[in-house]
Amino acid sequence: MNSDIFSQVDNYISSLLAPEDAVLKATISSLDVANFPQMSVSANQGKFLQVMMILCGAKRVLELGTLGGYSTIWMARALPENGKLITVEIDAAHGELARQNIERAGLSNKVEVKIGQAMDILQTLIAEKAEPFDLIFIDADKPPYTEYFEHAISLSRPGSVIICDNVIREGKVLEATTQDEKVKGVQRLNESLKNNKLVTATILQTVGVKEYDGMVVAVVNRNDH
Repeated sequence: MNSDIFSQVDNYISSLLAPEDAVLKATISSLDVANFPQMSVSANQGKFLQVMMILCGAKRVLELGTLGGYSTIWMARALPENGKLITVEIDAAHGELARQNIERAGLSNKVEVKIGQAMDILQTLIAEKAEPFDLIFIDADKPPYTEYFEHAISLSRPGSVIICDNVIREGKVLEATTQDEKVKGVQRLNESLKNNKLVTATILQTVGVKEYDGMVVAVVNRNDH
């Protein structure tokens, strides 16, 4: 099948159910202006995150990997009036651009951008006994994905949803002898889920304008956590 059909269908779905307004379009454009990589989720994936938030009644959201704030805006828009989203970004320039885009979206009152190493910030939140998060979206550097996921469980509650992006990597996860550290990182996470009794998880393959990849979708179990 011609891969163009995946993009065409993705655009069909997005035009019906996830149309981008001026703020979202400006957020994508701001990445080009700043010469930052176009690595945001697609519009349809942004809407998927909203649906997941509504399913689990999310009032508190944690995001690892902000870039320009595109996915942040999608999720923050699904928060209730008293909702809170903390997004973590290692690159200060990316974080500053995200703050500008979030402010343009009128969401600064709901979103806190934290700059620093995700692992350090996760450990600090755990040490501070932060209130549990209802949904955690992991879309950061891939080698420590397993550790991010384990920390995410520590910051969750029974019924919390944890989503990890980019875990199929155009099928490269099938390459047992890969030397690609990103692929090895997600392979390690995916394999760890097989015996993880704290969550019920699956992996959804994704196709569309972002080509071929996949997402872990996990729910923290009610009886073991």
